[in-house]
Amino acid sequence: MDLDLHSVQDSGPLSGPLLLPGAGDSAPSRAQDDPRFQTMQQELLQLLERYTAGVEGMLATAIPNLEIYRITCPTGPKHAVQKPVFAVIAQGSKRIFVGDEIYEYDPMHYLVASVDLPVVGKVMVTSPDEPYLGLRLELDTQEIGELIGDENLPASANLGEGAARGLYVNRLDVDLLDAVLRLLRLHETPRDVPIMAPMIRREILYRLLMNGQGALLRQTVLQDSQMNRVAKAIRLIKEGYDRALRIEDVARDVHMSVSSLHHHFKLVTAMSPLQYQKNLRLQEARKLILTADASVATAAHRVGYESSSQFSREYSRLFGAPPLRDKRRWQEEEAPVL
Repeated sequence: MDLDLHSVQDSGPLSGPLLLPGAGDSAPSRAQDDPRFQTMQQELLQLLERYTAGVEGMLATAIPNLEIYRITCPTGPKHAVQKPVFAVIAQGSKRIFVGDEIYEYDPMHYLVASVDLPVVGKVMVTSPDEPYLGLRLELDTQEIGELIGDENLPASANLGEGAARGLYVNRLDVDLLDAVLRLLRLHETPRDVPIMAPMIRREILYRLLMNGQGALLRQTVLQDSQMNRVAKAIRLIKEGYDRALRIEDVARDVHMSVSSLHHHFKLVTAMSPLQYQKNLRLQEARKLILTADASVATAAHRVGYESSSQFSREYSRLFGAPPLRDKRRWQEEEAPVL
């Protein structure tokens, strides 16, 4: 059901508070003045330019869970359910909208999503001659859990107890960028991937846990933490998004009171459980209408709506146009340029 940030779009206006990395970032504030950092950034840019030559959009790699991107002419903001990922940009920038909040990152910063979040993404480029170039690595919560369980993990990574937003931006440093480059270089030596990729992925996870807001990533998988309970609630809602939501059942299954679940769920996702389910339903319906050629009534029914008129109203509110008009707009904007 997950949609890529570059797969579906909406031209409606978006606004909200802009959230940039906080003063507590652990990476050096003068990373841009470090010659090593500059050299690594240049190599990252060159590798992505070479690997994505002739591509527009996403390109899967031979390295498990690693995707690379080239966007030359970005269009309107795009709706998606963002999976847990670590993302780095070599050129251009991106804004991610979560509720009324805006997270912006660029070649000096990275983004981490620790839970599945309905978001809106907007890629920005300076010119077609300088396309957006970036990569993202899907995060495996089991791998994170195994690393957290390692007795050798420094105690400084084991901070924080409460729930917080399930997405953050932090400053990129030399050590993390070096690991990213080594993982990307495996593209050129496929025989090394089965052995080296898991080792470098583990190093990247370690760097994420030790940097900036890494404690938030830890809390997502730490048993009985509020973040972990919310993550379980998210999985339950995703699994049954097309069925009536009984918040009492979800709260019981994740061992929380209804009021506590509402409170912490909104802290993590910027929306209530019901709003989260509605967003999932509408995004899945949109995918059916735009890419599977399903009728409006069929799509509405398949995602759990009993009223087509209610579905159309809520669809228009989220995507800025009724389903059929939205489909015509999408077809026009996705048509190849002759």
